[in-house]
Amino acid sequence: MNYFPFFAELKNRPVLVVGGGDVALRKIELLLRANAKVLVVAKELHSAVKILQDSAKITLIAQEFQENQLDNVYLVIAATDDTALNKRIFQAAESKCRLVNVVDEQEHCNFIFPSIIDRNPVQIAISSGGAAPVLIRLLREKLEALLPKNIGVMAAIAQRFRGVVKSRFPHITQRRRFWEKLFQSADFQRLTDNERIQQAEDFVNKTLHQDNLPRVGEVSLVGAGPGDAGLLTLKGLQRIQQADVVLYDALVSEQVLDLVRRDADKISVGKRAGNHSVQQEETNRLLVKYAKQGKRVVRLKGGDPFVFGRGGEELEVLKEAGIAFEVVPGITAALGATAYAGIPLTHRDHAQTTMFITGHTKPDGKNLTWNTLAQGNQTLAVYMGTIKAAELAEQLQAHGRKPDTPVAVISHGSLPTQQIFAGELRDLPKLAENAASPALIVVGETVALQSKLAWFGQDAQQFVGDATALKLQEASTAEFANTSEKITAYQTIAA
Repeated sequence: MNYFPFFAELKNRPVLVVGGGDVALRKIELLLRANAKVLVVAKELHSAVKILQDSAKITLIAQEFQENQLDNVYLVIAATDDTALNKRIFQAAESKCRLVNVVDEQEHCNFIFPSIIDRNPVQIAISSGGAAPVLIRLLREKLEALLPKNIGVMAAIAQRFRGVVKSRFPHITQRRRFWEKLFQSADFQRLTDNERIQQAEDFVNKTLHQDNLPRVGEVSLVGAGPGDAGLLTLKGLQRIQQADVVLYDALVSEQVLDLVRRDADKISVGKRAGNHSVQQEETNRLLVKYAKQGKRVVRLKGGDPFVFGRGGEELEVLKEAGIAFEVVPGITAALGATAYAGIPLTHRDHAQTTMFITGHTKPDGKNLTWNTLAQGNQTLAVYMGTIKAAELAEQLQAHGRKPDTPVAVISHGSLPTQQIFAGELRDLPKLAENAASPALIVVGETVALQSKLAWFGQDAQQFVGDATALKLQEASTAEFANTSEKITAYQTIAA
């Protein structure tokens, strides 16, 4: 964040405004709405500012700015058309550790005014940090239209009942459930919307004495999608916003985790091939433990929970423990990553079937049916297959797939860091060896369309032929400080 957002209480606090024109007037009016004690320094006053002075709503303390005027003020606003004066005010305020805003001079501000949506006591502030004020104005207009006018009334009633609710429900989870139920109630919304305050308060009292809060929690199995938070379903977003506890996989992106409610407990139960930091049995135990504590639990999985995600195994445990559950599907990697890479899974001219397989199975798992996997006019999407890419390429060729069959390895699919390493089946081991995890392998004729249909992020890196493969192999032996350096080196080789 370029700016840390916070709300400051200015009631009866002295705020210095240097300037008395149109711009100063706008800031003064805003400060008065926050009940600030406004002190003004100006040679001339706008007629409206003069009226505020005459009515004792503001105090004119001087005509010229002096540094000692900053000694006892909470924050400072410079609203003059004198650039040199504005700069001097900024430097003086900085030296005294005062918050200062020079209007329309972002480089001379250590705080800025956001665009405000006021539903007192509810306030919503949005800002672009000065980067795009017109965009923020448009966003504010959209939010103003979407947010009901009665949310301020709802919040005011809630404020009056906070103590009573805390006495009635000593545990924070119980209180949260109560407030969620109240605010989502159509009756409460209707009463507050019609300004029927007493009836709305009677409704709160009635709801307070209904003993219908669940004693046992529930589990939502939620698919987080391949990475891009925009691909999270609306229902998935609602569940992670309501959760008390979120148990998440290593494949869940930071973008999605940022959408989890701030006060929810986030617990990593991630697994990666060859490095199981949390055993499945422990994950199962935690799901049951938190649900039995009466909490709303979300099991957040990358992609879709029922596609190579062990979702079925976890639900079996919950069913045996008598815990209620639901499943919120997500966009699986084979759908999301290939779409962002510009690779159709099916195409009338190239592929009539698609198969999803995993390269990571239990030690006693059944062998793959290679004759079926190697069929032509078929797209093969391989999850967790980079470790076994050499075996995959060898077996597919041995069972009929041509060595020049198009292939791609998609790393970090749908994220800004997405990389696509494209080539032929004979090159697959080298492509997979140098691709960052997590990665999806795609084999089939439709991969050849990628160069034509690519629309997101950078173009695929094409590694074709022995000479390039050799360079790639040499590059892989070098010591790179991090993944970004490695990607840069691969781009240079491809070029």
